[in-house]
Amino acid sequence: MNIRTLHTVPHGRILAAFLVVLTLTAPASAAGDTSTAPATSAAGAEDGQRDFDWELGAWHTEVRVLADPLSDTEDEWLHFTGTSVVRPLLDRRANVVELKVAGPTGRIEGLNMRLYEPGAKRWSLTFVNIRDGLLTPSVHGGFHDGIGEFHGDDQLGGRPIKVRFLIYRQGPDRARFEQAFSSDDGATWETNWVAIDRRIDR
Repeated sequence: MNIRTLHTVPHGRILAAFLVVLTLTAPASAAGDTSTAPATSAAGAEDGQRDFDWELGAWHTEVRVLADPLSDTEDEWLHFTGTSVVRPLLDRRANVVELKVAGPTGRIEGLNMRLYEPGAKRWSLTFVNIRDGLLTPSVHGGFHDGIGEFHGDDQLGGRPIKVRFLIYRQGPDRARFEQAFSSDDGATWETNWVAIDRRIDR
């Protein structure tokens, strides 16, 4: 995810990317009703501009978050459930995800802004830190064979890390999101955020 530190959980620093990607049921026309959406151009489909069209709408999400990533402590996973909503912007060349989940240890609220870069034929995913109102460093990438893969650089505890965010589309009404960090320049990865989304409404 890459949503880094946007939680109210009193356990370490959570960077989530998501996952981002679910809440609030919106009217069909605002949430991606394909019956009223502009026709997708062949060029847009081929260059990746419509890669996120399938995700527009409202979802139920189950989230597992590693409490203290890249540490020597024993793995402790925190569990949350809630919703997320994906809304289109700029004729679907951008979209925004609003995430709201809660669990026994607290709640997570996040916003993920995605923007298509036609020159590079890739997407940037930028997460808003709700706690301090700042943007996190973006991850960049796209979809290949149904899997979205996005990479970027960040810091954790003052040390540089690599961030990887993966999106697995598991049919029209289910998706899996994973965020991982690397402290050795990508030689090894530790997954710290896993979200399973199930569609509520389009």
